[in-house]
Amino acid sequence: MSDFLNDSEEILKHGSKLPHWQQGEVMRFVTFRLGDAMPATKLRIWEEERAAWHSHHPKPWTDEHQREYHQRFTRTLETWLDEGTGSCLLREPADRRIIEEILMRYQGVRVEHHAWVIMPNHLHLLFTPQAPLEALLKAWKGTSARGIGHGSIWQKNYRDTLIRDGRHFANAVRYIRRNPAKLPPGTFTLWQGERALAVE
Repeated sequence: MSDFLNDSEEILKHGSKLPHWQQGEVMRFVTFRLGDAMPATKLRIWEEERAAWHSHHPKPWTDEHQREYHQRFTRTLETWLDEGTGSCLLREPADRRIIEEILMRYQGVRVEHHAWVIMPNHLHLLFTPQAPLEALLKAWKGTSARGIGHGSIWQKNYRDTLIRDGRHFANAVRYIRRNPAKLPPGTFTLWQGERALAVE
């Protein structure tokens, strides 16, 4: 099976609010965040505008609709995350080390990580799952929350994208590298595997 999304093969979908697509061990880009990383008022307005946009743009979308959606909604969320709101627990090196160890615990067994970055209030991960995605996310979130010791710290949901091709992979690697560019040293952790390091 290819590392990349195959439009001619079955895509499994689950979840209603933020549907997640799965296709075997296809590579994916995942973002999840601390529960307090997004201002509630902003998020409520974003959700209302997104629902209104969806009602006027039913799927399947054209390429133009895809671009418009990501410009208006995906990029807005990413900008808010990068503003560093909330407790930013992950600014602390000790808390990031807990997550680093958990992410890499099953490297090559249950997951093949290609690149990831731990930001002060969120994570971006590029990996090939070798176990069900839901089980991986549940293990990473649950074990890290217990290790950090501040209760239930994570947002319940997550955002994921199946990687379409080599160009999409390279763009995801570059995005992960650029994400902490404005942060001071010691406030984030960036990791890249051999395949990601080959991307210029």
